[in-house]
Amino acid sequence: MKRIILITLLTFIWNCATAELEIVISGGSASAVPIAIVPLPGNESMPVDMTAVIRSDLARTGQFKPLPDDELPAYPRKDNEVKFGDWRMVKADYLAFGDIKAVDEEYYYLDFRLFDITNQKRVLAFRLPVHKTELRAGAHYLADRIYQAVLGVPGAFSTRIAYVTAIPENGALTYRLMVADSDGYNPQPLVKSREPLLSPAWSSDGRRLAYVSFEKGNSAIYIQNIATGERQLVSGFKGINGAPAFSPDGRKLAMTLSKNGNPDIYIKDLVTGRLQQITRHWAIDTEPAWSPDGETLYFTSDRGGRPQIYQVASSGGTPKRVSFEGDYNARAKLSPDGQYLATVHGNKNDYRIGVLHLKSGAMQTVSDGHLDESPSYAPNGSMILYAAKTRDGKGVLMATSADGQTKNELFIPHGSVREPAWSPLLRRVKTPAPAQ
Repeated sequence: MKRIILITLLTFIWNCATAELEIVISGGSASAVPIAIVPLPGNESMPVDMTAVIRSDLARTGQFKPLPDDELPAYPRKDNEVKFGDWRMVKADYLAFGDIKAVDEEYYYLDFRLFDITNQKRVLAFRLPVHKTELRAGAHYLADRIYQAVLGVPGAFSTRIAYVTAIPENGALTYRLMVADSDGYNPQPLVKSREPLLSPAWSSDGRRLAYVSFEKGNSAIYIQNIATGERQLVSGFKGINGAPAFSPDGRKLAMTLSKNGNPDIYIKDLVTGRLQQITRHWAIDTEPAWSPDGETLYFTSDRGGRPQIYQVASSGGTPKRVSFEGDYNARAKLSPDGQYLATVHGNKNDYRIGVLHLKSGAMQTVSDGHLDESPSYAPNGSMILYAAKTRDGKGVLMATSADGQTKNELFIPHGSVREPAWSPLLRRVKTPAPAQ
């Protein structure tokens, strides 16, 4: 019975629709950095409100507090127009502004500035060429540069997310594997199927997605090239083929197979095709996740009576249990620095996202739902994306700051979404030129 329950939890999909995700931000941190972002000139006549995108990106991390327009004492366009005393009066720690001009019918030039008000110095100055079709990507890039300049780590706004939807069509469900910007905009379907799609997983270069499909009746694992649409069947054995996870170097794929009668962890070398069995146990071993250095795999197993997280060397060996708090821990994902483990943390039929500090063993709950699952770290470790089911039965994606203080709800107005996966860091726009 425990096996049936676990497999059901791992493969259950809510009905959902294909549409652009919308964001609702709640909560915030008392230590959030106050920042003034001056609206770009002519912003209101452009096809994308770049200022709003930058503000939203920074606000949803919980680490920045953008000032509203009615609190801005001035609208500078040039460096010599910055009066530090005015900005200290409104308690802004940083000031961002720019000037944007159309070069021709296709391109804009954006001269961007970021000032540290406390230390009275300019910290960023560059010219960004942006095509008219890439204004939103340009805004994400600017938010990334602000984030890194202030906090010292790369921003993750220019990344993408993958997720699964299912929409009723002609009396049956049609499943789609979707890819969208990190804030839910620009959704694009990659795969369409009448049978379930599960467990999307990004390659380290962001060019490929591995996923599970039931289109031929039995589960099978495919890898799809995002740009070309070309896909490759990598595992279609009889029984379970599930939970794919790319190694950090992109050369191997960890997965769960039951081809020998019991679900165990395997690794397939994508270059040579060699398949290596990592675990050998009568229990269910599933949902492998790689450590950042590729030396360790973390996985879910009920070998102790209830699903918990174990670790094993990626070359094989004796597994070691690492989660002990709560009566259910599953679907582990490592933080980019390898210090934390995000899991589905269950107690008394309440399933939330927990963050386990691997060195101390301390567990912190960072979500507040009752059926939260599928955690996925932002590539800079600042946020965790996960799936949630609301009390009215609707499926949404949630993103929480790593400390759990700020929540973002990404939802489809007339449907549900599930199975999120956050991409690695990506370069989405051209390298900017020096300041003019």
